[in-house]
Amino acid sequence: MRRVVGPLLAVTVALVLADSAVVTLALPDILLNLHTSVAQVAWVLISFNLVLGLVAAPMAIGSGLVQPRILGAVGIALFAGSSAWCAVAGTIEVLIAARCLQALGGALALVGCLELLVAVYGERRGVATWVTAGVVGTAVGPVAGGLLTQAFSWQAIFVVQVPFAVLAVPAALAIATAPPLVQDRHRPAIRPNLTLALLSAALTAALFLLVLLLVQGWGHSPAVAALTVSVVPLAALAARPLARLLRPPPDVEVAAGCFLVAGGLAGLALLPSSNLAWTIAPQALVGLGLGLTVDRLTSQAMEMRLPRAQHAGWTIGARHLGVVLGLAILTPVFTADLQDAQVPAQEAITALVLDAPLQPDSKIAIAEALGAELTQQEGRIPDLHRAFATLDLDPSERPAAAALERELDGQLERAATWAFRDSFLVGALLALLALVTVVVPRRRSAS
Repeated sequence: MRRVVGPLLAVTVALVLADSAVVTLALPDILLNLHTSVAQVAWVLISFNLVLGLVAAPMAIGSGLVQPRILGAVGIALFAGSSAWCAVAGTIEVLIAARCLQALGGALALVGCLELLVAVYGERRGVATWVTAGVVGTAVGPVAGGLLTQAFSWQAIFVVQVPFAVLAVPAALAIATAPPLVQDRHRPAIRPNLTLALLSAALTAALFLLVLLLVQGWGHSPAVAALTVSVVPLAALAARPLARLLRPPPDVEVAAGCFLVAGGLAGLALLPSSNLAWTIAPQALVGLGLGLTVDRLTSQAMEMRLPRAQHAGWTIGARHLGVVLGLAILTPVFTADLQDAQVPAQEAITALVLDAPLQPDSKIAIAEALGAELTQQEGRIPDLHRAFATLDLDPSERPAAAALERELDGQLERAATWAFRDSFLVGALLALLALVTVVVPRRRSAS
């Protein structure tokens, strides 16, 4: 029983925390299929993280009133049902409402699963399993979401979660013994939770904006984007063996991680071209920083603090409210920069069309088709392929039209890269602020 129950509960924790970013690579498809805007689709991420961040601590504080197995089972069941609702959502409003309910169930599941994992594995291993499952889920979520979107659809992201969650409900109920409840003897660990919040805000730039740049800005498929951003979780997994080898002091390890995240985001802001190879080194830095910080900070915030569930609730709240902070800061910056880039991009498009070796009638037809597409796709980075696909050109002019399309795509890629630059730099600044919370000397208590 123990061999089955423990892994199922750990997978549930990973699924819940993966959901904070699992839809990232599906956002472009959601954007198109639900006929919404970038600002609205961001709420698919914001709503889940906001609700989870706000309710985790209150749920944890009140968890002593309910047996952990009941709390966990109810939360997992609610998470499963709302995941199914997400899969059948036909409008952006319904999807956001389902995500809010999914986060509520996720908060209950996380709090309940912590106590249940401790009951299964013991104090040290149970907490470590809970922390590790969350880090793995957060890092792998975007990659898994992208592959599922490419292979099936964005709805598949939520469909696959349901059977795992359904199996975890009886697993939670099977644990009859739970650790005894203990009165809180410790205040929340403010410093590691603050660092965690600021770092989560910074990581939003890598987990959210980079994906939009790859898919919407540079026109890559979700599968290609998923393989590209897999650098982050792979580097995060490599960070732990590296830390065990070097054995730095905990604060030095966290400070180095924050610095690496800041450096990686600055590197993404200064990409010289849209070649995917340029993103690998910055992503590796971000991944190493993620691996050195998130689980270490979570452990610092929970270590030797009782009751466990309450302090786990504070860490969950800090992480996910940090994600909301990052989205709230970065989304307006990038959308404003995207808006500002539209006029020079359109002027460049006009110049390229005028200079193309085509007949005047063909240039007029192309200009009208491009104008219609730019108007229809206003508010997001346009895909101009449909404008060329609908043209009835003379066969002798098709090579020149194809060359023009490639030049226009290159112009849009450059404009998109530039539009995301400030947002990545803001993300790097948030990581440096997280670094400041680590290196500022602690106040000595009065003797």
